[in-house]
Amino acid sequence: SLAIDLMRTLQAACDGDQDLVEFHVRTGVDVNYAHPEFMSTPLVACILTGQENMALFLLGHGADPTLHSLFDDMTPLQAAQSVGMTSVVTRLREMGAA
Repeated sequence: SLAIDLMRTLQAACDGDQDLVEFHVRTGVDVNYAHPEFMSTPLVACILTGQENMALFLLGHGADPTLHSLFDDMTPLQAAQSVGMTSVVTRLREMGAA
């Protein structure tokens, strides 16, 4: 079901499982969806778990660089700055995050 795919995408992003995230992206899973139970966006969640390549992948595949993650109470830029992920900070700024 779509709800399970959305949860799997979030978990795969946090785990750095790019093959699974790519599969879900190809099948139409919304990379900006914050599951009501978790309220964390895949982009912010993967940044906070140190998945730099995954964050860059998501940004290249439709992740909103300004979307606030309710659970984490931060934007992708705030998350990347908090963990010192400079390449993601740079990419977010290039995409208009302020």
